[in-house]
Amino acid sequence: MVRMILVTGATGTIGSAVVSRLAERGEKVRALTRDPGRLDAPPGVEVVRGDLLDPESLEPALAGVRAAFLVAVLGPDTRSDVELIGRARAAGVPRLVKLSAIGTGDPRVGPGGTWHTPGEEALRDSGAEWTVLRPSAFASNTLSWAAPIRAGEPVPNLAGDGPQGVVDPRDVSEVAVAALLDPRHTGRTYTLTGPEPIGTPGQAAALAEVLGRPVRTLDLAEEEVHAHLVAAGLPETYAGAVAAGSAYVRAGHNDVITDDVPRVLGRDARTYRQWARDHRQAFA
Repeated sequence: MVRMILVTGATGTIGSAVVSRLAERGEKVRALTRDPGRLDAPPGVEVVRGDLLDPESLEPALAGVRAAFLVAVLGPDTRSDVELIGRARAAGVPRLVKLSAIGTGDPRVGPGGTWHTPGEEALRDSGAEWTVLRPSAFASNTLSWAAPIRAGEPVPNLAGDGPQGVVDPRDVSEVAVAALLDPRHTGRTYTLTGPEPIGTPGQAAALAEVLGRPVRTLDLAEEEVHAHLVAAGLPETYAGAVAAGSAYVRAGHNDVITDDVPRVLGRDARTYRQWARDHRQAFA
């Protein structure tokens, strides 16, 4: 029997792309989701229901798995992340690839910088063939700008001119697939970035160029960010973490570019402008 590759978070930005790329390569894929009805899976993909907050529901999904892509429930309660790693190892899964985040373990990031730490530690101590992926800010985060852009309104700028190595989610998913399939990535922690630093003003300018119309920004002072996030409906715990992370970026601490994407994939990382061109219809 051919053993499966399990993808958790299969309806998310990265998980769904990992499912598709593995299926395109002819791999046997099992996609884990809380709501199977939400997942438009490629032909041949086995879709199973499971909830990371309900560890008992994970047992069937872990049976007969040779590698697993792990996406945590992001937040201050890290028990489900650690529990998933433990159950995967108890089920005999030999290779584990965890989606983490850039800046994990750096106290300057604020609360969000600790959310992946227990999972990373559990992974490294698990005895598995492990890989950690720490992507920078996703280019797709700016999809949240689509509605204001269509309405001719400014997009919120939470981080001033702070530059980041904004990464295309497609590159992250392709690195994840490589780590799931190739043992040469065992024991590596990859910091995944785009090829150039770019801040919110630069992203707005790139989108304006692609769309052929102005994209204005609403520049928030650092002390205004938290209240803006709460007013937008973000729960207090997450608003505080995002505000602290935005201050980290504003101060220039996330001005990080690595060559991990090109080293793994054998080609240049995609730029934000490339992502914007390929997703221009989302803003039309």
